[in-house]
Amino acid sequence: MLDEYRSSIDNIDAALIHLLAERFKVTRRVGAHKVAAGLPPADPDREAAQVQRMRDLAESAGLDPVFSEKFLRFVIDEVIRHHEVAGDGFAGNGGG
Repeated sequence: MLDEYRSSIDNIDAALIHLLAERFKVTRRVGAHKVAAGLPPADPDREAAQVQRMRDLAESAGLDPVFSEKFLRFVIDEVIRHHEVAGDGFAGNGGG
């Protein structure tokens, strides 16, 4: 029984990694677009909306919204870092 649970966890973890990889493929395109358009790497209004959206989704899924916000913040920070690198360290605020 424990092996079955662990196997399910392993499959879910693999799916999460693949989903994150797909997300970052898209956000890299966003970063390239931001560089081409002269936009800053971060977009605080978008970030705030995404945080609230994730909190709402987490609550409806029975997941701790604080955890979902921490997770999204981690992802957003990484996206912004990618955008900064894409823009050769473009100094601006507001995000992914």
